[in-house]
Amino acid sequence: MSRNDPPFPESPGMGRRLPLLMALACGVSVANVYFPQALTPLIADGLDISPATAAVVATVTQLGYAAGLFLLVPLGDRLPRRPLITGLLIVTGLALLAAGLAPASGLLLAAGSVVGLATVVPQLLLPMAAGLVEPDRRGSVIGTLQAGLIGGILLARTFGGVLGEHLGWRAPYLVAAALTALLAVVLGLALPSTAPAVRDRYPTLLADTLRLLRDERQLRRSVFFQVTVFGGFSAAWTALALLITGPRYDMGTQTVGLLALIGAGSMFCAPTAGRWVDRLGADRLNLWCILAALASAAVLTAGLLGGAPGLVGLAVGLLLLDVAVQCGQVANQARIFALRPEAHSRLNTGYMTCAFLGGSAGSWLGTRAYTALGWGAVCALIAVTGIIALAAYATDRPGRYGGQSDRLQSVASTR
Repeated sequence: MSRNDPPFPESPGMGRRLPLLMALACGVSVANVYFPQALTPLIADGLDISPATAAVVATVTQLGYAAGLFLLVPLGDRLPRRPLITGLLIVTGLALLAAGLAPASGLLLAAGSVVGLATVVPQLLLPMAAGLVEPDRRGSVIGTLQAGLIGGILLARTFGGVLGEHLGWRAPYLVAAALTALLAVVLGLALPSTAPAVRDRYPTLLADTLRLLRDERQLRRSVFFQVTVFGGFSAAWTALALLITGPRYDMGTQTVGLLALIGAGSMFCAPTAGRWVDRLGADRLNLWCILAALASAAVLTAGLLGGAPGLVGLAVGLLLLDVAVQCGQVANQARIFALRPEAHSRLNTGYMTCAFLGGSAGSWLGTRAYTALGWGAVCALIAVTGIIALAAYATDRPGRYGGQSDRLQSVASTR
């Protein structure tokens, strides 16, 4: 682990409006990873490919995001963040433009991979905000950015589904490219200059992330809980577009966007989840989230009914699943940030990389389950991921915040 981390990063200061701009940037940026999930049927029709092949676009974008989390986010400790952030936004905008103009699936898949790789700006803005703000505002500012991040994740499908339905599948990519380019200009002017936190070489930063995953048992616990629940979440949302536009419902992708709009209500649960973690501990909240994910699997089977009852069941089930994922994220990050204050960025890199690998696997498995056996198989997949998480929870419960006791023992052993 690096010895060059300063105990207190430089803090040029932060006004009252900058956190709102950074929250908006988090939402717009992360939406680029998720809006393709609502476009699968439109891409299939537009490029004359199978729905399963079109669904790979969402999967490779998530895989690219996971790679970017591991390969690029640690650079936030090594390079000045403002030029790094604006540079990544420019790359993202160009890749979105290439995807929107792609004449065939091969170029679309390649551009989607680059979009995912470069769309890691939120995970650079969060630690940047923590270093810029004064201590008595830090929790409030980070909460604001997290709300923007969650809103972007959940509203992305509404953006993609509604715009794609009316203007075609290329329109969301082209609009997103314009918004991302505008965001690069605005952040380039608005973000303050900051000095790098460490002088370690790039390979050392990557090695630190792997060492943390190896050494910190509670980091691995948080990863496991998020991988399982988020995997089920990704499976549901990737397969949903195929269900809604299929023969059972025969509706457009706009309906997927409206269902996502209902699920966006879960973003308001994040602040409450944080208070629950403070009062009851991360483990208790994890249990509730796992049980909510299991309940969502049962409720989502109502989607097999079709018609209005099926849509109601889908809306309620997806809302439950969204709440489980977002509140579980709060619990898991509370656990990992209790481990090593000097390594928060690298802890978050390891956690988020693994989480999105799990999401990518969930997208792939959800598509395969739906095309092979239908919506019931997707619900069964969500239930299996929840059961695996519940089994892990039942066999390994170390402490109130999970990881705090282990860390205290580690510190004590060095004295």
